[in-house]
Formats: sequence, structure tokens, C-alpha cells
Amino acid sequence: MSLKGYLGLLAAFGALVSAPVWAADLKIGVVDYGRLVEESPQAKSALDSIRTEFTPRQRDLQNQQATLKAKEEKLQKDGATMSQDQRSNAEKDLRDSYRELQRKQSEVQDDFNARRNEEMSRLQKILIEQVRIYAKAQSFDLVIADGVIYTTPSIDITPAILAQLQANPGVGASRPKAAAPAAGAPAPAPAKPPGK
Repeated sequence: MSLKGYLGLLAAFGALVSAPVWAADLKIGVVDYGRLVEESPQAKSALDSIRTEFTPRQRDLQNQQATLKAKEEKLQKDGATMSQDQRSNAEKDLRDSYRELQRKQSEVQDDFNARRNEEMSRLQKILIEQVRIYAKAQSFDLVIADGVIYTTPSIDITPAILAQLQANPGVGASRPKAAAPAAGAPAPAPAKPPGK
């Protein structure tokens, strides 16, 4: 939470404390936003969607890395019987292939991060809207999310919001992107080029 937001929150609480007696009738709730992100079916669906998108590219990178490793082992094994030119050409080809693999790994990682950020932004909008719907339906005057250090279970509405999200897991269901490359895990660490 920014300093401005924190000061605003303090001012709001100050106003509540110094407000007339009617302030005692305020209905206040607290939401653990991190828990919503971790436990909601919509978050799990978004993560599964990203994994499904990126698994083929991740598998392809792993196969390319295994192929290059096999070529490197073959070069080490057959290098003694090669002419100097053959060995130099094979080493150059291997180095170039490793560089290309590293470039592809970086590209996949960048695409993964961009896609994850896109899904998290979409998920955030869904979760905030569901909290608003619940708060309005339950006649809350104030719902606080970030910056709460302590709350009693009596005003924590996170379980109720999660129940609402679980009752309707299709709310904001992730829509797979057509032809959008994807993978659930970041690209593997680059393999070590020969001679390093």
C-alpha cells in the first residue's frame, strides 16, 4: 500500500473514531486478498490455462536442450578423429545452437511473464467485482483488503467471498488464447555451451 493510501486509511479510521454515535452502526468487513488469489477456483483455472498454453513450448525447449547435449557428447567422443576444420565447424555450430536455444528460452520466459501478468490483471478485476457484489448484497458500509495487520474472524468476509466464488467457478473463466504460445513453468536454465 502506498503512503498516500495508508494515510487515507488512517484518516478514514480517524473519522470513524471521532464520528458521532451513528458510526457505531457501520458494517465493516475485511478481505484477505492474497487468500482469494491463492484459493479461488478462478485463480486455479487461470494458472491451469497458462500451464496448458506453455507446456508444448516448454517441452520443445527441453527436447532441443537434450539434442544439443547429445551433439556435445558426440563431439567430445568423436573430436579426436576429426580434422581441425571439421572440429572447428562442429564447435561453432554447437555454440550457435546453444545461443539460439538461450534466445528461445528468454523469449518463452518473456511470453510467460506477459501472459501471467495479463491473467493476474484479469483475475484481480474479477475478484474485486465479486467482493463488491457480496458487500453490496450484505449491506457492508466499508470493506478493507490491503494493509490490514489484524482482524477478528467476525469481520473477515474472505471465507464468504471464497464460498461465493466456488459456488460459481465459471465467473470470469479463463479463455484460452488462440495461437498464444504458453507454458506453466519458466524456461529451463540455459545449458552450458561447449568449452566453458
